[in-house]
Amino acid sequence: MKCRHPCRKCGHPCRKCGHGGLGSLTAPLITVGFVELAGLFDGNAVVSDGGLATELETRHDLGDALWSARLLLDAPEEIVAAHRAFFDAGAVIATTASYQASYSGFAARGIDRKAATALLHRSVELARQARDEVAGDGVRRWVAASVGPYGAALADGSEYRGDYGLSVTALRDWHLPRIEALVEAEPDLLAVETVPDVVEAEALVAALGGADVPAWLTYNVEGDRTRAGQPLTEAFAVAAEAPEVVAVGVNCCAPDDVAGALACARQVTDKPLVAYPNSGEGWDHDLRSWTGPATFSPEHLREWIAEGAQVVGGCCRVGPADIAALTRAL
Repeated sequence: MKCRHPCRKCGHPCRKCGHGGLGSLTAPLITVGFVELAGLFDGNAVVSDGGLATELETRHDLGDALWSARLLLDAPEEIVAAHRAFFDAGAVIATTASYQASYSGFAARGIDRKAATALLHRSVELARQARDEVAGDGVRRWVAASVGPYGAALADGSEYRGDYGLSVTALRDWHLPRIEALVEAEPDLLAVETVPDVVEAEALVAALGGADVPAWLTYNVEGDRTRAGQPLTEAFAVAAEAPEVVAVGVNCCAPDDVAGALACARQVTDKPLVAYPNSGEGWDHDLRSWTGPATFSPEHLREWIAEGAQVVGGCCRVGPADIAALTRAL
């Protein structure tokens, strides 16, 4: 990725090209930036949003391979409204409607590369618009550009299995163009999320090399393993020494799996930790519906923060009301 210089965030010289940009995302600069994001200066965690796509599903039929990314084209104002709802609930981080967006997915809908790039940019712009609409109250808020796994673009549940049979190089080459497009839109950070296995994590870390936007990387887990079955200590070790990744954690998992997963992360890295699980309901792929009870609760917060979580929020089926409850609990 090319370096944008001078750096709009810190003014330090680029350590990759020598000019005034952030370039290769060296650890000291990014760590300093993320300390502000995570509220580490005063010991407090911050609240991220909930499940953007499932919130949009309450208003629209998203039965489409692009999922929430379809609304970037058809109803961008609804995306802004959903971001606003989470901001109004107390979230200070908005994740963009780009989780399931990909060049291959857009191409299948007849959308050419130039238009697809514009839609990826739009995902960031819409979150920024929502942030601007609630500005003026003295609260600092951030836009995190969502980078979903390869399996999400397949729209067949593969992100809950991983093990696609693709090499690290093939996955890196697939992810890199959309990461570049999202970086061009200048989000505050990248939310590289719902990663199901170590191979894809290695590919994503490689694709992030040279980006001038910090990233967090979160796994989709089950118990103490990735969805593909690898031990979480092995998974978190992938990003432990990667300066491009400034925080790690879990998302799109059961709330009860969060604390144990964060404990695994703490064994191999001292990076800030992020946790935003699902509601606790299960997705029945055959019935195409959510089943079982919701177990997401602010009562989990103390345990997550005790394990080092500095960003907390929700994923699928966690709505603005849940985020409001989380905010009150903090």
